[in-house]
Amino acid sequence: MIKKLSFSKPIFVLAPLAGFTDLPFRSVVKKFGADLTVSEMLSSNALVYNSKKTFHMLEKSPIEDPYSVQIAGSSVDIVKGAVEILNEHDGIDIIDLNCGCPVPKVVSHGSGSSLLLDLPLMGSIIKTIKDTSNKSMTSVKVRLGFEKKNHIDIAKMVEDSGADFIAVHGRTRAGKFKAEVDYDAIKEMKEAISIPVIANGDIDSYDKAKWVLEHTGTDGVMIGRGAVGAPWIFHQLRSGEKDISMSLKHEIIMEHFDKMMEFYGGHGVPMFRKHVHTYTKGYRGASKLRDEVNRIGNIKEFRDIIDEFFKNGEFA
Repeated sequence: MIKKLSFSKPIFVLAPLAGFTDLPFRSVVKKFGADLTVSEMLSSNALVYNSKKTFHMLEKSPIEDPYSVQIAGSSVDIVKGAVEILNEHDGIDIIDLNCGCPVPKVVSHGSGSSLLLDLPLMGSIIKTIKDTSNKSMTSVKVRLGFEKKNHIDIAKMVEDSGADFIAVHGRTRAGKFKAEVDYDAIKEMKEAISIPVIANGDIDSYDKAKWVLEHTGTDGVMIGRGAVGAPWIFHQLRSGEKDISMSLKHEIIMEHFDKMMEFYGGHGVPMFRKHVHTYTKGYRGASKLRDEVNRIGNIKEFRDIIDEFFKNGEFA
């Protein structure tokens, strides 16, 4: 087991979220408290067929240590090929298999949460990753089932197939992102297996994260949508301080902006607009600022306006 990822105390993990958890965002949450960051989900097929866009998504920040790359796939052979490609890339510590994505285009290919309908196939793919990978660890992200819960069977298959740890989103595939999260079922999975279990689903505040850890007895929490617009949740958990100063929020937001510009250049300006929307929720003058930045394409002008806004920002 890698020394860098110890489960001696609960760990705080950034969940992969398409369109949000790119290198700039991951580097910010890593700097401010996350123990582990995970790439956006990559298609095994795209890796095998040498997609340039997919290889760009593999890039990581130097501070992302340890770093996990999440792949999706439904064919043992294709996944094996993808892992062999990842073996040639240094700086990856963990390969994570996605068995939880509910998105129809992923499910229709037999990937993501579709694998929960065929546990022997899921097990074969996990074993293949474990046997082929030269990385320190293999992990799996799951849901509680497809249409109905069979979470204990899933947990045992993941463990028996050689995974080092498992992250569980506490809904079935049918529950998408709307059904109530079943934290009791996550607790049952934790009690049924001996590998570390990380809880995921609707963890959107410091208090909720603390409650989930206590209630489920899991080895960590994985936060995705709860970190969008509030990446300082990782600082709160790491420091144990529930209250965050406006100056720290300002520092984190500006760090995120600068990292976006560094990684994407001028293209980062339109990309950052969606983040301005999430960061300004609840602030006085938020809608005026959003209107303003929608018309600005210049990096310096954009930066000056948001810098000023968050430096002197106050809640409505």
